[in-house]
Amino acid sequence: MDITRRDFVKSSLAIAAVSRLPLGAAAPGIKKGLVFDMVSDKLSYGDRFKLVRDAGFEVVQALTEPDRGKAEEMKRAADAANLRIDSVMNVDHWQYPLSSSDPAVVEKSLSGMRMSLQNAKLWGADAVLLVPAVVNPQTSYRDAWTRSQAQIRKLLPLAEQLRVVIAIEEVWNRFLLSPLEMAQYIDEFQSPWIQAWFDVGNVVLYGYPQDWIRTLGKRTVKVHLKDFKRKEGGYAWVNLGEGDVDWPAVRAAFTAVAYAGSVIAELDGGDAAYLQDVSRRIDRLLLG
Repeated sequence: MDITRRDFVKSSLAIAAVSRLPLGAAAPGIKKGLVFDMVSDKLSYGDRFKLVRDAGFEVVQALTEPDRGKAEEMKRAADAANLRIDSVMNVDHWQYPLSSSDPAVVEKSLSGMRMSLQNAKLWGADAVLLVPAVVNPQTSYRDAWTRSQAQIRKLLPLAEQLRVVIAIEEVWNRFLLSPLEMAQYIDEFQSPWIQAWFDVGNVVLYGYPQDWIRTLGKRTVKVHLKDFKRKEGGYAWVNLGEGDVDWPAVRAAFTAVAYAGSVIAELDGGDAAYLQDVSRRIDRLLLG
């Protein structure tokens, strides 16, 4: 999509204004949340959202929901619990990567993102998480870069129309392996509707979260919280505070860049006591 400098500045100002809006009646600042599938789907939507709220969370990241009726039911239940669905996790980017050489696969990926963006609009969310590409024996690093950017540009008009950010996440996809690369990848779009979703735990194997946070700076609009522990013969995903993440350094980095978005736990699921414990861990390790 071609944009003029004037359009870019206007859009930048618009999204900056959106990012400063209070979430409901809550005070401005970092909002604590979790991925919705951490809560048992054996419960009703109403009970699930109430459980999240009672555990001390303010926002939820929901997965793409293609069923309009279910999506509307989720919206009503979240509102009743005084919770905001503030972001959407697109679910089609792994099985159908935008970097594929198969046009049919790419179209399925684009369709999934369009649905995710529409979900975000319905729910009042302001960002959709996207894993942009997957490098594998069939897809080179260069091809992953150019193909995914070309496809994401096709989504930009809809993202701008709906006023929903496409938030690029760094994951174990053999792509965007440094914060400098991720910053460059995002900056090349020259659009405020393409930003970063940073996952604290995903980079511990090959980097330092605090370095990524400072390098990405204001590009980061949402954050996932996980912890990662190296151990003899391998590694493990562990609960917050039980791994190798240097949480004081992470907290200092977020303060340095004046981060004021959401922090979303992405951990194993559990019952009410477990969710309350996760909430307290976020308070202790990151929010104070």
